[in-house]
Amino acid sequence: MPRVFPSLLAFAFLTYLAINHRLHGQTAAAENIVVTAEEAGSAYGAPPSFSRSRLSPTTTAYVLPPWTVYTSAIYEGDALRFNRPDHQFTQEVELGLPHRFGLAVENSVEAFRGTTQERSFSIEARYAFADWNKILLNPTIFAEWKFGIGHILHDEGPPEPMPKGEAEEFLNERNPLPDAYEVRLLLAQDFYEKVEWAFNAFFEQEVTGDRGREYGFAQTAVVPLLPNERLKAGVEMQLTAFTDKGIRGNPSYRFILGPTISWKPSSNTRFDVSPLFGVTADAPRASVFAVFWSGLIGAAGARRCGNLLATLA
Repeated sequence: MPRVFPSLLAFAFLTYLAINHRLHGQTAAAENIVVTAEEAGSAYGAPPSFSRSRLSPTTTAYVLPPWTVYTSAIYEGDALRFNRPDHQFTQEVELGLPHRFGLAVENSVEAFRGTTQERSFSIEARYAFADWNKILLNPTIFAEWKFGIGHILHDEGPPEPMPKGEAEEFLNERNPLPDAYEVRLLLAQDFYEKVEWAFNAFFEQEVTGDRGREYGFAQTAVVPLLPNERLKAGVEMQLTAFTDKGIRGNPSYRFILGPTISWKPSSNTRFDVSPLFGVTADAPRASVFAVFWSGLIGAAGARRCGNLLATLA
């Protein structure tokens, strides 16, 4: 089966779970039904901004409401200092579960120097420790397992000096991307309904190959400019330290910083853009993030879909 199918199958499975939950215990009824994708409600008392899983392109926060499906398309473009630009496209599907749990899948595609490949497929889970504002900063834990699908197309940091022949040989080796796991601590808070803030601390470890390791944090603060989250603007940053088994004591630091803007054209769609600029020597000159999310299926939307399927049956 082609590698492009896993995310499509995962999306169908998660959507089925949301609809099946509403179908349970209902009987078919002959009625006129209008199916609409409604905006999800609050996640355990959280404000709307923190009930959508992703506050900005680089930070996530809290969890989704139960039986709500979140889908997004994510673009990241890096203008590398030591190589040509790298482009990544990611599809994400997340399902909110009861008791402050969440489940998600991601599929990433990479384009670099004329090569386009399926890069990775990942499974994610998260858990919020309490309802919103019951614990200061609303801590949430996140765990992810990434399955490496494609090949390593370039170094994570500045390339090590090597003779020309060896450099060309390395590029032609097409070493497979290793599997990896990642854990995060997610913190989030709104201040006086004027400032929305999220902080993610992360640690990622490859389990094979050169056992690359990334750790650091991302942070975002945004201010609503129009009612109902129609327009928001702010600043975000990300600091990443990278090492592998040969340079544990000499990590490569990448710090990017810049503005972020969020536009919400409808109740169940949003578009975020963050042009971030490299501050440290090993960071990209610029990293541009763009996220479009949609397809939030709240309880009412799932119930209508369930009624429609029952009627058709």
